[in-house]
Amino acid sequence: MTPNTQPDTLAAAQDRFIATWGQMGSAWGISRTMAEVHALLFIVGEPLCTDDVMERLEISRGSASMSLRALVDWGVVARAHKRGDRKEYFAADQDVWTLFRAVVRERMKREIDPLLASLFEIRDMTRGMDGGVHSEISEHNLRVDELLQFFEIAQAVGQRFISPSGEGLQAAAEILSKTPA
Repeated sequence: MTPNTQPDTLAAAQDRFIATWGQMGSAWGISRTMAEVHALLFIVGEPLCTDDVMERLEISRGSASMSLRALVDWGVVARAHKRGDRKEYFAADQDVWTLFRAVVRERMKREIDPLLASLFEIRDMTRGMDGGVHSEISEHNLRVDELLQFFEIAQAVGQRFISPSGEGLQAAAEILSKTPA
């Protein structure tokens, strides 16, 4: 391979990573553009300004700005400044564990927490309405209580995963990877 084709091959590999990450982000409930912006910042490994993101991904300024702002809010991208340059730059956190903690945290906030709140409200609707051991109300309450118990455990595990130290997620992944199938 000649030195001239190496940058082309690297750009092609980066583009494929960005496309793959964009598809995966959609499955996680993240907009494709937001996932692609994160992928670009992650894979190039250096801060880029909004103009660079727009040009490389061929997206609008509004799309780039909204995605960058959301990624900063998630804590997986940070603002950066280059000496002598007035533009604002953005850099992705290069720690994959930080990234996955953010994904778990956001999914819990958007999915598990509202589900738990709804299940508690549903349970409260029939609280104190016990018609006997085999009544429809008792069976309903039992099913809701079992779901609540499961999701409360899932929430507790998730909280360990997203702890600031991040040790919970990495430790769980390592333990599970060594467990026989």
